Amino acid sequence: QKKLGDLFVHQVEVVSGTLAIGAALILTVDHARRAAIRGHHSATHLLHEALREVLGDHIAQKGSLVAPERLRFDFSHPKPIAPEELAEVEARANAAVRQNAPVTTRLMAVDDAVASGARALFGEKYGDEVRVVSMAEKADGKPFSIELCGGTHVARTGDIGQIRIVQEAAVAAGVRRLEALSGEAARQHAVEESRRLAAIAGLLKVPAREAEARLEQILEEKRKVERELAEAKKKLAMGGGAAEADQPKQVGAVKLLGRVLKGVESKDLKSLADEAKKRIGSGVVALVAVAEDGRAGLVVSATPDLAGKVDAVALVKAGVAELGGKGGGGRPDMAQGGGPDGAKAEAALAAVEQALAAA
Repeated sequence: QKKLGDLFVHQVEVVSGTLAIGAALILTVDHARRAAIRGHHSATHLLHEALREVLGDHIAQKGSLVAPERLRFDFSHPKPIAPEELAEVEARANAAVRQNAPVTTRLMAVDDAVASGARALFGEKYGDEVRVVSMAEKADGKPFSIELCGGTHVARTGDIGQIRIVQEAAVAAGVRRLEALSGEAARQHAVEESRRLAAIAGLLKVPAREAEARLEQILEEKRKVERELAEAKKKLAMGGGAAEADQPKQVGAVKLLGRVLKGVESKDLKSLADEAKKRIGSGVVALVAVAEDGRAGLVVSATPDLAGKVDAVALVKAGVAELGGKGGGGRPDMAQGGGPDGAKAEAALAAVEQALAAA
């Protein structure tokens, strides 16, 4: 670790023997680990420039992590990156890798380095002399990536092997995060994804190239079955269309059709009420749906000819009180509410009937 300017300090754990002032030590580098770090660090530089090319010059580094097994790069950008943009970023970075160009480093004065086009990181402190790292070339012959950096890098871009972007997400307002792999880590990731695709294709009983289309077909079939099942549940809940189930009760001068429904979600009550109103022609529909957890939802709806004569909000409030809920609201012709005590569903319908009779 670099401490107090140019003083390098090593943290060690003594596993045998003793450590004393003046002792002679032999230090060795874990070359496999260092090589992986080099690859991920150089890949970060290439991804930084590729992001700028694809998304714009507003891209600026906001933080990074370079590890033997992965890299993480935070940068300024106001919105999610489209999949095709992300694919283009990866393609451009890998095109620079395939150039297998030498990675050059030069020591320069800060002003000269910036004048040469090197990118400096905002907020970073630099000395009078800086190290400028250049990688690959653009079509005009200028460096693809040129940054002020004192870290360890590959000798040639080809040493990176390949770059695979594995994730992109937001980490803060206006800041996105890219996670990627290079070298052996990228190869292993590709092998694992290929294995998973083969496994999925095997389950679908189609070649891997047809797996996506087959899965889309299955999902569409599933959605169709779910829609048909939902419609069947609605019809069954309302009595299956039987004539006796459609008979409303006469409450004063108004007809009332009340039902307690099982296996129906509260969000479906409005559409069921609309269908029920068409069947009775003129009147009020009150439906209670009881969920598996015991909670209940209530919808009261009146046909248009009862405008000004029936207040659905007042009727809902009467029913919701029986369900242990509070309030309920909507419009005079359609209102809804709910409560925790679904066991009182019949009582809620009775309360709606009483409120309608007293109106």
